Amino acid sequence: QVQLAESGGGSVQAGGSLRLACAASGYTIGRKCMGWFRQAAGKEREGVAVIGDFITYADSVKGRFTISRDNVENTLYLQMDSLKPEDTAMYYCAGRSNVYCGLGYSFVYWGQGTPVTVSS
Repeated sequence: QVQLAESGGGSVQAGGSLRLACAASGYTIGRKCMGWFRQAAGKEREGVAVIGDFITYADSVKGRFTISRDNVENTLYLQMDSLKPEDTAMYYCAGRSNVYCGLGYSFVYWGQGTPVTVSS
């Protein structure tokens, strides 16, 4: 059974940093497309960053967020720096069944999410 477990969310002031982690079990993230998505209250879910055959970031986070993976630890990360109040959302990690990647691609496996709140 595939499980993706996010951690690292919390509350931070604007300009601060957080590092999210997504530990996978029953699923090997190596050579798979993995991504981070977020959903703010009252808004649709949006792609934040994906890593697979390419790394792609949403324009709103370019230069501030960094996606990475540790295939030995089977864990996906999202380093978030220079956080803004508009980054406040529930953050989800997700995985595909192959390496081909894009923010608009469909993802098969999803975690339960970790909340991020950025205050001004």
